[in-house]
Amino acid sequence: MALPVLIAGVSTRALAESAARAGYRVLAVDGFGDLDLRRVADVRLARDARGRASPGAAVRAAQGARAEGVVYVASFENHPRAVRRLAAGRVLWGNAPEVLARVRDPLLVAATLARLGLATPAVRAAAPRSRTGGCSWLAKPRASGGGSGVVAWRPGQRPPRDPYFQERIAGIPGSILFAADGRRAVPLGLTRLLAGEPAFGAAGFRYSGSILVGRGDAGFPDDARLCARAIGLAEAITRTFGLVGVNGIDFIARRGTPYPIEVNPRYTAAMELVERAYGLSIFDIHARACAGSLPAFDLGATRHAPSPMAIGKAILYARADIVFGDTRPWLEDDSVRDISVPGQRCRRGQPICTIFAAGRGAVECRAALGRRAAALYAALEAHGPCARSA
Repeated sequence: MALPVLIAGVSTRALAESAARAGYRVLAVDGFGDLDLRRVADVRLARDARGRASPGAAVRAAQGARAEGVVYVASFENHPRAVRRLAAGRVLWGNAPEVLARVRDPLLVAATLARLGLATPAVRAAAPRSRTGGCSWLAKPRASGGGSGVVAWRPGQRPPRDPYFQERIAGIPGSILFAADGRRAVPLGLTRLLAGEPAFGAAGFRYSGSILVGRGDAGFPDDARLCARAIGLAEAITRTFGLVGVNGIDFIARRGTPYPIEVNPRYTAAMELVERAYGLSIFDIHARACAGSLPAFDLGATRHAPSPMAIGKAILYARADIVFGDTRPWLEDDSVRDISVPGQRCRRGQPICTIFAAGRGAVECRAALGRRAAALYAALEAHGPCARSA
């Protein structure tokens, strides 16, 4: 029997599903071990002594596992040494530790983009003493992920651990998704990011979901110029840092220009929308791109399709401590993913599940996600598969 591919990270379900659909046998080292992940993969839980998912716990859980190749997802990009340990004796399908160390350095990325003449927010290592140059600032942890720990900076406040400071740009959050071979980049999708959405139980800058948008969508003013410039940004980052596989760049869109706020040099949460909408195999694209072969995919032509639908996902976070009841019926609903094992405890602020919806444009899709979330929260509070924890 062929060796499995090893996928490791805090939440591997989406990429594991993609790999299974592409015909791979999957061993998932994962922080949750959800029911739908167990349908497509052998699972090893990656939790530390305090029950928290972490790259270190994933490395330990993967010990002794033989695999055809190893792929990491969030939050390994912040831990190059853990990637090196995970890949020891295995073929790494993804960006190498030395690439991660450079492309996840926010000061280096900002300086590089400025040197290339590309728009970028100002970034600094030291806390601003005031609204320097009239700017407002965000304080971010260097080992950031999903907006966790990001705060609007005010002089005198306590910053997050190991922080850097980034100019706060007014605009619309989005991302460009692409495959790369170290020199070239092929765009796979343009998405509108959702962050801190109360409708999904989130606050602050916490990642709440994504909406994959088509050409001319009202979700992005000056959409055509934004898409072209976002693709140019992906190409520049790929050439400069040597990215391979599938990657994403989060940005703030302002007057048709993407201001990059973070490079995600690995599979991102928005990529399963590309797979659902365009029928691509993201895992297969990733594996082939790591070997130097990029897909023959034309995002421009795809986005020009008549009456394009926007497809979106949202992460639902618990509004109170709960214990999951019988979640197995959720497995029959294709609009719900990341389904917890019955009896598992979910603390307030932790993810309950992922939901999907579609609409004619980002506005309609966002509204559909909101309705779906409201119905699910109501069901949980009334008689659903969850009960409030005492």
